[in-house]
Order: sequence, then structure tokens, then C-alpha cells
Amino acid sequence: MNKNNHFGVIVVGGGHAGLEASFACAHMGMKTLLITLNIKMMANMPCNPSIGGSAKGIVVREIDALGGMMGKIADKNYLQMKMLNVGKGVAVQCLRAQEDKLIYPHLMQEEALNCPNLTVIEGEVIDLIFSLHRIDGVILKDGTSYYSKATILTTGTYMQSEILVGHSKTFGGPDGEKPSLGLSPNLKKLGLKLYRLKTGTPPRIKKESIDFSKTIPQYGDKRNLAFSYETKTYIPFEQQYPCYLIYTNAKTHKIILDNLEKSAMYSGLVKGIGPRYCPSIEDKIVRFKDKERHQLFLEPESVNTNSIYLQGFSTSMPKEVQIEMVHSLPGLEKAEFLKYAYAIEYDAIDTSEFDSTLQIKKYNGLYIAGQICGTSGYEEAAALGLLAGINATLKILNKPPLILRRDQSYIGVMIDDLVFKGTKEPYRLLSSRAEFRLLLRHDNADIRLSKIGYEVGLLPKKRYEIFENKMKNIEKVTSFLKNNYISVTNKANEYLNNLGYPNLKGGVSYYDLIKRDNVYLKDLYQFDEQIKNFNLDDETIQEIEISAKYEGYILNSIKQAEKQKKLEDMIIPLNFDYLNCDGLALEARQKLDEIKPYNIGQASRISGVNPSDINILIYEISKGSKYGK
Repeated sequence: MNKNNHFGVIVVGGGHAGLEASFACAHMGMKTLLITLNIKMMANMPCNPSIGGSAKGIVVREIDALGGMMGKIADKNYLQMKMLNVGKGVAVQCLRAQEDKLIYPHLMQEEALNCPNLTVIEGEVIDLIFSLHRIDGVILKDGTSYYSKATILTTGTYMQSEILVGHSKTFGGPDGEKPSLGLSPNLKKLGLKLYRLKTGTPPRIKKESIDFSKTIPQYGDKRNLAFSYETKTYIPFEQQYPCYLIYTNAKTHKIILDNLEKSAMYSGLVKGIGPRYCPSIEDKIVRFKDKERHQLFLEPESVNTNSIYLQGFSTSMPKEVQIEMVHSLPGLEKAEFLKYAYAIEYDAIDTSEFDSTLQIKKYNGLYIAGQICGTSGYEEAAALGLLAGINATLKILNKPPLILRRDQSYIGVMIDDLVFKGTKEPYRLLSSRAEFRLLLRHDNADIRLSKIGYEVGLLPKKRYEIFENKMKNIEKVTSFLKNNYISVTNKANEYLNNLGYPNLKGGVSYYDLIKRDNVYLKDLYQFDEQIKNFNLDDETIQEIEISAKYEGYILNSIKQAEKQKKLEDMIIPLNFDYLNCDGLALEARQKLDEIKPYNIGQASRISGVNPSDINILIYEISKGSKYGK
């Protein structure tokens, strides 16, 4: 037996999902092999070189809180960092960083190539080694076999991938890379259901050919911001790069509508389903005919290139039409193309094939993560990779899997949505998908997940000890604020009067005072030196203020989450016979038998399963049903 060909975990694919999966396994002590088509393209950003955004920014914080890598690397060399939705409630505020397309992948590649327990090789996986219902490794195109106790497929948009521009369709991967053409047919032979998805990318424009005087500059934030709780060094605002806002116009729309039949999407060439929340520009014009204009952003891709990314202008139009479309935009009348836009179709595995641990139900030891799961976006991919890596390792170590609840994380929401609601289009995380979003905030990701990351063996002990000290400090400060009162003085009344509040009639605790609009913790330094002497950092101050100002709403959300948890605690026997359970609707029987939820909470979220079906399940389980033990 060749020990060099045997690993604890094999990860197929070096994108964002594959890297997080590999890091998780390796950092948890597992001998790991990462197989990628091209080492130099690992962590590539074929679409927008940004990390974060609506809901996604919170996911990156969650990845970091669990012990993942994306946030740490994203903080090192960003072009611009800003907090989104600052004019809205804290539940939807999140970070977005414009990354350097060249530096971010380079840093990730360095981490992977120097990571203990991780071996990285180039190769194309075309088949899996299996026996009965177990996957034992992979077979490369050159005939080499590698064996493992668990295998994680993170093939991104490469499986049977085809590039579409106008009426042309050719096999190819993103950014001019080779496609993976051998694996899909063999997955089908294993009995797995696959389906086609589509995504796309906009053109890249030569910076010098743009008239920026016709654009509206968009700057990052001046305050220190970071994804990772470990980050203590920030890029000064003066060294960050602006993006630029422009809008489409009537001329742009007319060009698109006049050439609609030339688009791959509208010519019938596209077979896969595209992303609903990130549509092509032609799809926007058709679907939203009442809109006079659509916003676009000109975003730099790297400090080392002159490439500008035309955010919001994804298209599969022929090249000559793309030129006409772009030249109709303000500031881009003389734009020169560095790269034309294209659409890409690829194979994904049907969501009914995997469970909440991201393991394929039919084959023990086979996990999937990233866009092969039906998702869209770097952040979603990284999160799924992290969880697949954690669960593959826990399975090998004979430990319980990590299944995050919907009230614990956006990662939990995403996996729950995929497994129990399914998707037929590239799934994108949105804050609206989370019913407990007030609990899943940017500021408290570490409070929600650090203990979990430490307990599964991924978050380092030193990092966890820092978190514990922070929590002790928050508890101490909060207790002080609740048990100490502002005195009724002229100074206090003058401060409150300036904010529109009446004079104090009696003592008010500092904590209750913070609950008022426009009253902030730092304002109270002038009334009590002890508060200032706690030496709190801005992030800790924010957490205390949010806990105070939203206390009632947070408590209500916690109560709702506890009700949901009671349903999660009602375990359904593994051998429950749904197909013969009296009273269940036919659709419910079929859906429940296909998905096989672990508990009543999961069953209640399956499309086609109604409240009456849930009541029957609860009754059968509570009485010790004949349908399951």
C-alpha cells in the first residue's frame, strides 16, 4: 500500500469553497489533499473582486468566528472597505470590501501551499472510487488514484462548463480556464441528479479610456473596519480607492431591446437557470420595463492593472453589440475593452441529494460545497466549504456533526434553505431569508459562533481565550451601566435638552439612558470617569449599545427562536415510514420520504408540507408511532 496516496480527506477544487474546506480539515489535524486544475488560479475571482455585501458580509464574519480564513485574507489588501445600510437598522448592516483581484488569490495560495497537514497538487478528477454505498477516493484523468476516508467536491462552475457569447457556445471554464469534462457523467452513473445552472460576468474596461468626470465617486468609510476579529491593522482611508456610480439610459435600453434575439439568454441557447438576484443587463431591461435607468458601478480590479469592472452589466450579447451598449453609457463613450462579457453554464447537484451536514445521502464519505450545491457567490461557497470540511473531519473522528440552526447563523439559514426548501436557480443569501436577522448581526458573530468553533477544534485556544476575556469585560461593563445612575444635574439636563429630551425627574441608569435615540456610550464619559476607564474598543462599545437599544426586540426574537427550537428538538426516527403514514397528504409523504428531515422543525420548512401534516407527525412521534421507532 502506497501511503503517499492515502489521506484523511480529499478536496476536489481550489476555489473559495475548496480552500476553506481544505483549511478546516488541515487545521483540525486531518491529513488533507487538495486537487485543483491550476494552482495559480486558486481563490480566483472570475466575477466581481469583492468580498461581503448584503448578508454576505455577515457570513464572512461567521466564517471568521468559526475559525475560517476568508475574513483574515480579505482584510489584508483591500482597495476599499465600507459598511453598507448604515441608514437602516443594525440587523441589515454589513461590510463590503473591494478586493485586489491579484493580491487576494496570491495570499490565499501562499496560505494553502504553506499550511501544515495540507498537500496541494494539480490534476483533473474524472471519477470516484466507490464500494457499495461508500466513496473511498478519486481517480485522476492520468489514471492516478488517491484514497481517503472522506471526499469533498467543490468544483465551482467548472463541471461540463460552457461559455456563451451571442449565438456561440464552447466548452470552457471561467476566466479562460479549462472546463472539467469527465466528472459529471460519472456522477450521473452513481445515480446522482444533476441540473444546469447559469451565471455571467460583465466586460472589463481599460481605465484610461473612461471619462470619470461624468461619474459619481463612491468612497469607502473613514473609520477602521474589518471582517476578522483578529485584524488590528487597517488600510488608511487616504490609501483606499474610490469606485464610481453611473446609470444606464434610454439609448442603452433601446440597443439591448433591438438586439435581444442575439443574446445567448434570449436566443434559446441558454439551458441553465440564471441567478434571480444578479440578472444580466438584458434580463433587467426586459423584467423591469418601467425602470428608466439602472445603476452601474465602475470598480477597480487591482492596483497592478488598469482593468475596471463594470458592475451590474453582466451580458451574453455578441461582442459587437457589447461595444455599442457600453459606448452608450456616460463616461464610456470611448471605452476600450480589456475583456468581453460572457455567460457560463455548468452542472450542479440537485439539493435533494445532500443532507444538512453537506454529505451526499446515497454515499457515505462524499461531501459537496460551493456552487456545485446550487449557490452563487464567493462568500456562500466559502461558508459551505468550511462546514463541509468541519463535518467531514468530525465524521472521521466519530464525533457528532455540526448543524447550525437558523437562529445561530446565516450559514445555518443557507444550508437549511438548500436542503429543505431546495433551489432551481443559483441561490444567493439575502437578509430577508433570515427570520431571526436581528439575532444574526454583523457585530455579534463571535458571540454566536466562537464557542462552537472552539469546541469542534477549529478556533485556536488563544483566540478563544481572547473572546472569553471580551465577554467577561462586556458583562462587567453592562452590570456597571445597569447598576449606576446619572445624577440630576444641570449638566445632565443640558445634554438631554440638546437632544430634545425633557429634564430628568429622578435617577436613570446609564443602561436605560443608552436606550434613548442619539445617546451613546462615549457621551456618558463626561458624567462618569469610571465608564471611560474601562478602555473599551469601538466594536465592544457598539455591541453594548445595540444590546441596550434593541433589548426588547432582541428578547422577542429570542422567544420566537426558542419556540422554533422546541420543534427542532422533536427528533423524527430515522426509519419513519412516511409513505404509509395515515393522514399525511400525498405530496407531503413524497417530499418527506425524499428529504428525510431529522426533526419536526426541518419538516415544517419543506415545500409541500402543510401545518396539518406537521400536526400528524407530532402526534405520531409523541405516541411512539407504529410508523417509526
